[in-house]
Amino acid sequence: MNEEEFDAAVQIAIAQIPEKAQSAMSNVTFFTADDYVPASGEDPDTVLLGLYEGTPLTERDSWWESGSLPDRITIFREPILEICSSREEVIREITITVMHELAHHFGIAEERLHELGWG
Repeated sequence: MNEEEFDAAVQIAIAQIPEKAQSAMSNVTFFTADDYVPASGEDPDTVLLGLYEGTPLTERDSWWESGSLPDRITIFREPILEICSSREEVIREITITVMHELAHHFGIAEERLHELGWG
């Protein structure tokens, strides 16, 4: 799957976000990137399928709207393509990853996502 097809699959996954969740999302933007680059001090072998960067809705206060940048959700193409063997698997994994990272936007912790089967 090339970059353009991957980006289209991410857009399809975003379109599948339930309307109730879409209407509750606030100031969040989706991106794609080839791969996650671990930060200084992180394990250099860290592999991520997606990454949420921002302030979860549950932690926002009145100060937050004063010039805050949008939250970022990045979906990483190469690791997803490496674990999937078909286009259908890629689309399924992208959808799971989008929902997983969006759950962080709503303040759902990693442990709870694993309990719910979205880990």
